[in-house]
Order: sequence, then C-alpha cells, then structure tokens
Amino acid sequence: MPTGVDLRAEIPRLRHYREHAVIKIISASADTYITNRVISTQLRATDANVGAAGTLDLFKLYNESTLSGDPTPIELTRILLKFDLEPIRKLTGSLIDPGSTSFKCKLKLKDVYGGSPTPTNFTLDLHPLSKSFDEGVGRDIIRFDDIDVANFLTASYGSGGPLLWSGIGASAVGAAGSAAIDIISTANFGSGLESVVAKQTLTGPEDLVIDVTKIVSATLAGFLPDCGFRIAFSGSEETDDRTRFVKRFASRHASSPSKRPQLEVSIDDSVRDNHANMVFNTSGSLFLSSISRGTLANIVSGSAAVAITGSNCMTLKLTSGSYTRSYNVSQATIGSIPRTGLYVASLAVDRFTAPLFSHLKTTTSASFTEVWGSNDGTVGYHTGTLIINTPEANSYKPQTRSLYARVTNCKAEYTHEETPRFILFIEDLDEKVVFSRYPRENNGSVYPNVHYSVKDAVSGDVVIPFMTSNDATRVSSAEDGMYFDFHMDALTAGKTYEFRVLVRDLGEELVLDGVSPKFRVS
Repeated sequence: MPTGVDLRAEIPRLRHYREHAVIKIISASADTYITNRVISTQLRATDANVGAAGTLDLFKLYNESTLSGDPTPIELTRILLKFDLEPIRKLTGSLIDPGSTSFKCKLKLKDVYGGSPTPTNFTLDLHPLSKSFDEGVGRDIIRFDDIDVANFLTASYGSGGPLLWSGIGASAVGAAGSAAIDIISTANFGSGLESVVAKQTLTGPEDLVIDVTKIVSATLAGFLPDCGFRIAFSGSEETDDRTRFVKRFASRHASSPSKRPQLEVSIDDSVRDNHANMVFNTSGSLFLSSISRGTLANIVSGSAAVAITGSNCMTLKLTSGSYTRSYNVSQATIGSIPRTGLYVASLAVDRFTAPLFSHLKTTTSASFTEVWGSNDGTVGYHTGTLIINTPEANSYKPQTRSLYARVTNCKAEYTHEETPRFILFIEDLDEKVVFSRYPRENNGSVYPNVHYSVKDAVSGDVVIPFMTSNDATRVSSAEDGMYFDFHMDALTAGKTYEFRVLVRDLGEELVLDGVSPKFRVS
C-alpha cells in the first residue's frame, strides 16, 4: 500500500478533535399537583389549582375530615409534570441516540422539609400522561381557594371550553393509543405490550430520583404522546386505611433554581483512544479524525470525492521490521449514529508472533509504522508511528498509586451557553523519573477508566455525580492526553463549582477532590 504523504497537519488523530460530553439538565416547563382535599363538611376542593405554588405536595388522608355522605373520606393529591424535550430532539441523530444502551434519563425532585410529618416506607408510581395539562396560576395551598386549571376535574382549557380528565383526578388508565384515558400503563414498541410505569420506594425524607429512560425514548420515537408525567402513591397506598402526610418536593417556582425539578439526560460519547497506552495482547482502539478547514469531515476518495463511511470502510496496516498486519477500520458511532470525520480500529497485537517475540526479549516496547488507507491498498490517508508496550510487571507492592490530578486550563468564569474542553493531567508521583538531556512534553499518564464529577464549591453538594453506570462522565483519551467537554447549561447560573475525578486503577477507586480551580457560571 502506498503510504502517500503524511497528512498529520491536515488530518490529526485526536489532537484537535472536539466532541460534546452530553449531559443535559432540562428544567420543568410546567408542574402542579391536583387534589380533592375536604375543605368543609359539604365541599371538596376538586376545582382548586396550585400551579404557581413553590412546592409539589403528595399526601393521602384517611378519615381525617368530616364530609357529609362519606363516613371515611379519603383525601389525596397527584403531581403533574411536563418537560420540554426539544433540546434532546435537536441532538437526536447527531450526539444523542435514544436507542443506545448508555442513554439514560432521570427525573429528579428535591425534597423540601417544612417541619411537617413525613410519611415513611411508601412507593410512588410515575405514569406518562395521555392528556396535556395547563399549569394554572393558583397559589393557595392552605384553603385551596384559587380556582383554575389544572385541577382534580379539569386537565386544561381549550377554545371550546374546559377539557376534563377522563377519570376524576387523572385516574383513567390504559394502553398507549387507547381512547378516554389520562395516564398510560402499557405500550407496544413492536414486540407486544410492556409496562411503561416507573416506580421508586422511599423511606421518607430523601429526594425522588426515578429512571424514565424508557418513557423518554418512546416519546422521542413517537410511541408515546409528549404530555408529561403523573406521580402518585402506588396502588393500594391511595385506598388503604393509612394516612400519609406529607411528602413535599420543590416546584419549578421554588426560589432556589438548584431545587427545581430536573430531567437529567446523559449518554456515553467518550473517545478512548489508546495511542498513548497501547499494550501487547490487550484489546485497544485507535482513532483517526479527519478535519477539513477546521471542521470534522469524512475522508473522501477518488475524483468523485466519495465519502468514506460505514463499517469496514478503511484499512489500518501496522508494520515493524518484517512484521505486518492489517485491521479493519470503521466509522466511529454514538450508539448507532455515525460520527462525521471519526474512524476507529479495534485490535490486539500478539507479542508472541515470531518477528516480535525475539525483539521483545531485550526491550519492553516496539515501534510500528501505522498507515491508514483504502481497502484496495492504492491510497494512503495518514501515516504515523505507534509504540506498543509489554504489560507492566513489577515486584508486588500492596499499595495504591499516589496520583496527582489537575484540570490545567480551567478559567475563572464561563457563560451558561459555553461547552469548553477541559484538559485533565494525571501523574503518578511514585513513578520513576526518567532523565533526558532534551526537553520533553509531559502530558501526564493516560488511565483507561477515569470519570469526572462537579460539586458546588460553596455548599460541597455534588451537582453532577460520577455516572459510572452508563459512562456519561467518562473522561476521553487521545494521543496527547486526557480531556472532557462539558455543557455549562447543566449547571445553575450564578453559582461557583469545581471538578473532582474518580480513577479506577489496580482494583481500587481513587476519588481526587479539588482537581480544578473554582469557576463561576454566569
């Protein structure tokens, strides 16, 4: 295969590659709770609205009031929530694949303790709504004197007048697409009916953090209507002979923005390039990025400029002395979404093959020429050098590494609209120092499993946790070090934050605090 010219200046590997760590925090666009609270011996507040209240209250009262005609009245509330999914739709097809196994959506409500008793050991059910609701402007949560929609009887108000719930209290339940229902319990996504109800059991004063990935994915795909959610006590907990008073969450009208309802959307889009830490007999991935005039662009072939895309669209050849091997190269993806201008080869090089084995008897590494080119071997797109090391072998030392980590380019302030790239430098302080007569750039070490987290620099509260279950906070690696991009709109403006990192290494988890200067989001 002709190696062509070295296109490193025009097609660098990942040195200038830019991608967005996708963690989006979406605030509620509407929220309220509806109630049938008894307010006199003759009347329930079924037409009351509390859409502008600062809290979302869940309670169930059994025989706590006197109501004419009902010897054991039950009074209860149900929460209604709506989030604008447009920010996710805009990224669907480019940075977000709702069908990816790493795509996660969590609905978060912050507990508000107001000195009242709190119920213990109860379960909440979250159903997708089948009807849209109006938030309303009511505020009275004592006497429930404000009349507006939504309420226990009415969902919204249209041009033809009020639009009622099919069942009082938004209680009519059925399969997606059914007529005359308020909430959805099951849906058919192509393989029969399955439940779309999300549940969480609470012991008492904790926040609500409930996985709504299936519901949001199905809504984005058009299987479910985009009307929001209903949260209520589960099943018989609404009808038994126990009182549960009162579980209170902050609403979107709460004075503190950090307490308001959130939909946390995340996906793993990290790039783990092993150019800096490739090891013999261990699977690794090598990436190539194609940049044209400062923008990621697919490599084109031939005078017709046909874009090189898809699986096995290119070949990577590694050569060292008489050793030569070729590997398939495919376009990189996020889930099933192709990444423009980014290619990957996954491989493992066997140190015990004859040409390499004799060489590696006297050294711990080997240098390879890498050529990225067309499958027919006629065109070379990039030529470079790859060093592969033998696995590390040392005398046993029952101790963890002593690591120093620092975000080297963190500014003092960022705007809410920025998505900066942060460079993460990690160094093992116990590593032997190698002296050289020539200056050398120290980009730190590349560790294969590192996550970042964000905490409030004043309160110490964790705002963005280590998302290890779906790797949404995983730090990317490249030929020249480690990095991650971060959407500042995931943080509350006007507050000060700092990063911390989690390093999984040698079978242990090391959490390093204060790895960045404090920064403010405006």
